[in-house]
Amino acid sequence: MMLVSENRQQDLAELRTLKIAIVHEWLVNFAGSERVVEQMLELFPDADVFSLVDFLPENGKHFIKNKKVRTSFIQKLPFARKHFRNYFFLFPLAVEGHDLRGYDLVLSSTHMVSKGAIVNQNQLHLSYCHSPCRYAWDLFHQYLEEAGLSKGIKGFLAQWFLHKLRIWDQISTPRVHHFMANSQYIARRIGHVYRRESEVVFPPVDVQRFAPVLDHDDYYLAASRLVPYKKMDLIAEAFSKMPDKKLILLGSGRPAEEARVKKWLRPNIEFRKEAEPAEFLKLMSRAKAFVFAAEEDFGITMAEAQACGTPVVAFAKGGAAEIVSDGETGILFPEQSADSLKMAIEKFESQGITKNAEAISESAQRFSKLAFRDNLVKFMAEKWREFKA
Repeated sequence: MMLVSENRQQDLAELRTLKIAIVHEWLVNFAGSERVVEQMLELFPDADVFSLVDFLPENGKHFIKNKKVRTSFIQKLPFARKHFRNYFFLFPLAVEGHDLRGYDLVLSSTHMVSKGAIVNQNQLHLSYCHSPCRYAWDLFHQYLEEAGLSKGIKGFLAQWFLHKLRIWDQISTPRVHHFMANSQYIARRIGHVYRRESEVVFPPVDVQRFAPVLDHDDYYLAASRLVPYKKMDLIAEAFSKMPDKKLILLGSGRPAEEARVKKWLRPNIEFRKEAEPAEFLKLMSRAKAFVFAAEEDFGITMAEAQACGTPVVAFAKGGAAEIVSDGETGILFPEQSADSLKMAIEKFESQGITKNAEAISESAQRFSKLAFRDNLVKFMAEKWREFKA
């Protein structure tokens, strides 16, 4: 595997002479942010990994190269394996407890507190920001409502601790020398919350495992976890109003959210809780279009669909606007409503798009793992030379 392109080889060689620490939020599964850590460790296999907790199964540590992770005191608290998130009010203290002395460069992967790791004046801290802490900022009221913490003593305590977390989040921001954002959308959020500039480095997508399929079947596909902000019920509602258009809706989650989706099921809507990876790839490759209604920070499944050569019909806010070229590789709809999505589907059916499957797939190559590694190394090398100068 070629780690970086030829014009980044010297930069990588220079960076590999440094002692590097990678600080991640928590290690419990392999999801979007862990893909970033995986690629960081491909570039810097000798780096040490720090995390609040490490509850990865023994057969699930391949992406961190089976390294021994340096964890915080949260790891040993009662019931932490299943309920470590309940200790969120201790996370700032825990991340500040990471002993990062002796490292030249600290690379944090953050969506909550990792950027608050303490460094000294001789260390460079670069932070890859998946998002400023959603629970404390833009999703504050939604989080309290969904968790049933809008009222009462528990609600008061939750609001108080999140208030304190916001204060700490601001205070700890100067510990980061330079930010990277996973999209322009998050760069704007970083600017709003932290009043800091950031450079966009799109997250790594395994686009190489997808190939454009020229012939598509007559169904639409929507796939996601069943959580409120993903708006899977909105997609089902829209297709319930289009009985002549088939939808395969794939997802699992809380029973209450599943019930919200099932409310809209009609003969033209097929609901599945899961699909094997090979089956999911086939469904995505052969779909008439992939439908996405969430306001997502980036949206890896949209990039994967495009890598398959599959058009995407998506809500126009968030990362979708950076992945999908409206009218070319898909259709963007302006309002997060069933009627707006219905109009977008009708537009897609009547007007189509200008790019074919091969061109759609080509557009997704900018999200490849190689592109991520190149952009990360370029950013790190430039900032390290500025720092030493």
